[in-house]
Amino acid sequence: MKKTALDYTLKIRLPLILFIILSTYLITFYLSRAERDGVGYTPQQPIKYSHKLHAGDMGIDCQYCHTGVTKGRHALVPSVNICMNCHNVARKDRPEIIKLTEYYEENKPLPWKRIHKVPEYAYFDHSVHVNKGIDCESCHGNVREMEEVSQMKSFTMTACLDCHRNPHEQLQYLEQVNIGPENCAACHR
Repeated sequence: MKKTALDYTLKIRLPLILFIILSTYLITFYLSRAERDGVGYTPQQPIKYSHKLHAGDMGIDCQYCHTGVTKGRHALVPSVNICMNCHNVARKDRPEIIKLTEYYEENKPLPWKRIHKVPEYAYFDHSVHVNKGIDCESCHGNVREMEEVSQMKSFTMTACLDCHRNPHEQLQYLEQVNIGPENCAACHR
């Protein structure tokens, strides 16, 4: 029996085409999920900075570098001046500290890449959460154990509402915690 072009297409090309379509779908789904909730996002930073060393091993409080969290909406990204409080003296000969020093001496801001970001249409105030005793780890993961910071938790509306509706499950370390607001205007302004 002679094989036709249709037989060849059905046996070879069709499975290959289906494999390509399925692979494309899965890759697109994975990438769109990462864009939606950001979990796993780990950009390469201009200077290698170990949160594990600084916040973990050395015990430097998050608020030393990320100022403003008790007074305003934003946890500010550290300026080079904050880093140089220690690195004017400490480990000045290390390659990453040499790069840091160049930014400092040229009076240039470090172009850190933002990792954690609430969507533009949502209002979030760090100070409200921090002043209620909610620690940074609750939303940002255990940064004290991260060499490179990654987004560990979702910053979607669902994630926020889960915590607002069931704070006792999410914030077990707090003895007393109130249910957060659920009305639209609390976050959408």
